[in-house]
Amino acid sequence: MTKKQEVIPSMIKNQRLVQERRQQIVEGAVRLFIEKGFHKTTTREIARECGLSIGTMYEYIQSKEDVLYLVCHYIHSLLLEKLHSISSHHLTAKEMLESSLAQYFQIMDELRPYVVLIYQETKSLPREQMKLVLAREEEITLFFEKMLVQGIKDGSFQIPVSSVRLTAHNIVVLGQMWAFRYWALRKMYTLEEYTEKQVSLLMIEIPNKG
Repeated sequence: MTKKQEVIPSMIKNQRLVQERRQQIVEGAVRLFIEKGFHKTTTREIARECGLSIGTMYEYIQSKEDVLYLVCHYIHSLLLEKLHSISSHHLTAKEMLESSLAQYFQIMDELRPYVVLIYQETKSLPREQMKLVLAREEEITLFFEKMLVQGIKDGSFQIPVSSVRLTAHNIVVLGQMWAFRYWALRKMYTLEEYTEKQVSLLMIEIPNKG
C-alpha cells in the first residue's frame, strides 16, 4: 500500500482500479484547478470533467481536499521522475550539476501552471496531507543536495558542507522563480537566456577546484 492510499481510504479493495480511477480524477481536476482555482471548483464539476458520477467518484476519495492532495502528489511525481531520469553517465560533478540545472529549469517551464497551482492551493490541505506534500518538496531539494555533496567529496566543488543545504534550496527556488515570475521574466529573457545567466551565477557561488 502506498503512502497516498493510506492517507486517502477507499471503499474499493482492488488497488489497481483505485490507482486508475484516481489518475482519471487527477487529470480532470488539474485542468479545472488551473482554470478556476481550487475553491471555485466543485466536486460535481470534477466528477463531470473526469467522466464519473459523483457517487462513483466518492468511492475513491472522501473530499475535495483529497483530490487536491492527489493532484499535488501527481505533480511532484512528474517532477521527480523527470529529475531522476537525468543521466550522469561519464559526467563530472560540475558537468552533472550544470546539466541538471538546465534540465530542471526546462522541467519548471513545462510544468509551470502545475507548479503555480501547488503553491497557490496547498494551504487548503489538512495538516497530515500538507506534511506529505512538503516532504515531496524536500525530496526535490535533496536531489540537488546529494549532487553538491558528491562534488565536495570528489573535489569538484569548494564550498563548506554547512552551505550545501542552503545552496540546494537556492537552486530549487531559482527554478520556481521561472514559474512564479514568468509574467515578468519572459519580457527580459528566453528560457535559454534565463538558464544561462542563472547557471553562470551559481557556478560563481559554487567554485570548482579547477
